[in-house]
Amino acid sequence: MRIFKREQRSLFGEILDWMLTPLLLLWPISLALTWLVAQGLANKPFDRALVYNVQALAQQVKLGPDKRVQFNLPQPASELLRADETDLVYYQVRGGHQEHLSGERDLPLPPVDQDKGSSYEVHIRDDEMRGFEVRVAYTWIRLDAEGKHPALVQVAETREKRSVLAAEIIKGVMLPQFALLPLAVLLVWLALVRGIKPLSELEERIRARKPDDLSPLDDKAVPMEVAPLVVSVNDLLERLKDSIVTQKRFLADAAHQLKTPLAGLRMQADLAQRSGSSEDELKKSLKQIGRASVQATHTVNQLLSLARAEGGGTHVAQQSCDMVLLASEVIQDCLPRAMDKGLDLGYEGVDAGTPGAQVQGNPTLLKEMLRNLVENAVHYTPSTPEHPGVVTVRVLVDPYSKALVMQVEDNGPGIPLAERDLVFQPFYRALGTNVDGSGLGLPIVKEIAQQHGASVTVDAAHPSHTPPGACFTLRFNAFA
Repeated sequence: MRIFKREQRSLFGEILDWMLTPLLLLWPISLALTWLVAQGLANKPFDRALVYNVQALAQQVKLGPDKRVQFNLPQPASELLRADETDLVYYQVRGGHQEHLSGERDLPLPPVDQDKGSSYEVHIRDDEMRGFEVRVAYTWIRLDAEGKHPALVQVAETREKRSVLAAEIIKGVMLPQFALLPLAVLLVWLALVRGIKPLSELEERIRARKPDDLSPLDDKAVPMEVAPLVVSVNDLLERLKDSIVTQKRFLADAAHQLKTPLAGLRMQADLAQRSGSSEDELKKSLKQIGRASVQATHTVNQLLSLARAEGGGTHVAQQSCDMVLLASEVIQDCLPRAMDKGLDLGYEGVDAGTPGAQVQGNPTLLKEMLRNLVENAVHYTPSTPEHPGVVTVRVLVDPYSKALVMQVEDNGPGIPLAERDLVFQPFYRALGTNVDGSGLGLPIVKEIAQQHGASVTVDAAHPSHTPPGACFTLRFNAFA
C-alpha cells in the first residue's frame, strides 16, 4: 500500500511508505484500544464506591416482628449518599414482594431472567435513568428462612465522573504519543537514510570509474542483501569485457585478413596501369584483381559469419529445425561447385521428418554451420578422373541415446592428429594444403555448435588408406 504516488519508483520512498503506513494505520487503532482500557480503568474505583454504598444500605434492611421487611435510613446517611458535586446518585429499596420502601420509585429493575445469586452478592449493570446513562449496583437480600421473596437494594450513579477520568487517562496516554509520533517518523527516516547509504556509496564508486575500467566490484564491501546485485553486475562486466575483447579481435582479424587481398588489388592495378603493358599482361592483372576481390569478399563474409556466431544470435527466435532438410538445401547450394571439380557430393542417413532428426535452434546459423563443413570438404578434396573425390553428408539418429549425429566425410588429404584441435582456432590453416582459405570456417562451425548444445570432432575417415580423408562429426545432446 502506498500513500504517495510517484512518477518513478523510489526504493527509499517505497520502504518509507511500507514502514510509515502501518504506523499511521495502527495509531487510530491504538487510540480506540486505549479508550476501551481507559473506560475499564475509570469504572473500577467508582464501581467499588457503588458496591460499598449498596452494602451499607443493605445493612439497614431488617425483618420486623410482623415478619415484614423494614428499612430505616438515618438522615445523615441519606444526605451523605446524595452529596456529589458532579454526578447524580439514586437509590431504591424494595421489599420481599417488590413493594417500594425507600428511594426513587422509577429506578429501573434488574433483568427478570437474571440469576439473583446468593444473599448480599452485589451485581453491577449499565442502565438508563431519566434520560441519563447510569451505572447501577444492586443486591438481593434473603431475610426469610426459605428465601423465596428477597428484598432488593439498588444504588445508581450517572457517568460524568467516569467520562472525565477516562478522558484524563486518554490525555495522559495520547498526548505523549502526539509528541513521539513525529519523533518516530524522524527516527525511521534517519534509519532508512543510514540503511541505504551503502547503495549511494556503491553508486558513487561506479560513477567514479573510468570508461575502460571493467574490473569487478568488491562484493564484500556491501551489505549482504546488495551482494547478489553486485555479483550480477560483475557478471555483466565480465561478459561486457569478453564482448569488447571479441570486437577488438574481430577488428584486428578483419584488418589483418583484408590487408593481403587489398594489397594484391592495389599492386595488380598498378601493374595494369604501366605503360607498354601488353594485352596478355593486362588480362592477367585483371584476372588477379578478380581473384583477389573474390578472396576479399569471401573473407568479409566469413568474418561477418564469425561475428554473428560469437554474438550468439539470441535476438533471433529459436524454432524446430529438421536437419535433414537443412542438409539437403546445403548440398543443393554446394552441388554446382562440386560438379565443377568433378566431386561426388551425396547424402546418406534418415529421411526428413524422422523423429529425433530435429533440433531447437536458429536455422540460419545451423545452415551456415553445415555450409562451412561441406564447402571445406569440397574445397580441400582433390578430384581427378583416376581418383575422383567423394564428399558424403550424413544425418543419423543414435538408436540407443536418441542423440542426433551429423557427419561430413571426404576422401581428401585429411588432418594430422597433432593439428585436429588447432584447426578450430581462428585463422589457423593446416600446412601443405596449397589451397587458399581464410582459416575461419571451422571456428564458425565450433561456435555455432556450442550455442546449440552440440560437440564437434574430427577424425580420419579411412585411417588405413592414403590419403586418409577427414570426417567431421556433430553430436547434438539437446534435441527436439
